[in-house]
Amino acid sequence: MFNQTLCFIRKDDEILMLNREKAPLQGLWNGVGGKMEENETPMACILREIEEETGLQLTNQEVTYKGTLSWKTDNANFSGLYLFTANLPAHISYHTPKKVVEGILDWKHISWILSKENRGVNSLTKQFLPTVLQEEGVYDHTSVFHNNQLVHYEQKEHVNVK
Repeated sequence: MFNQTLCFIRKDDEILMLNREKAPLQGLWNGVGGKMEENETPMACILREIEEETGLQLTNQEVTYKGTLSWKTDNANFSGLYLFTANLPAHISYHTPKKVVEGILDWKHISWILSKENRGVNSLTKQFLPTVLQEEGVYDHTSVFHNNQLVHYEQKEHVNVK
């Protein structure tokens, strides 16, 4: 369905965030992830992207699928991605800030990420991240942007169709 993934790696009350050097979201803090390769599953993609962007070698037991995030821009372009979370095992220490190819990685406190005053995090991230971090279920998050402004957001619990 989608060809991109995004993961929020958590350790206690902090998330490992990437300040992107390139578009999209250049200059903003976000989770890590990227585009799926041909015949790659979303889980295989996010595990590869985590390793490429952070150097961390996590397993699929440490990474949890949390649903999808989709967006429509100016009533024309539609896109989306698969959302994941990961809890960094206690025995792994990961020192930041760290310069990587994609930008700068750093641990950010969850309250800082979600602050209404924070202009360094995409407004959409502030909408879906609380559910992704706090709820056990899998959710589909949909949004609409007009002139680069978030004008509509909703979430629904994901229903598996068999």
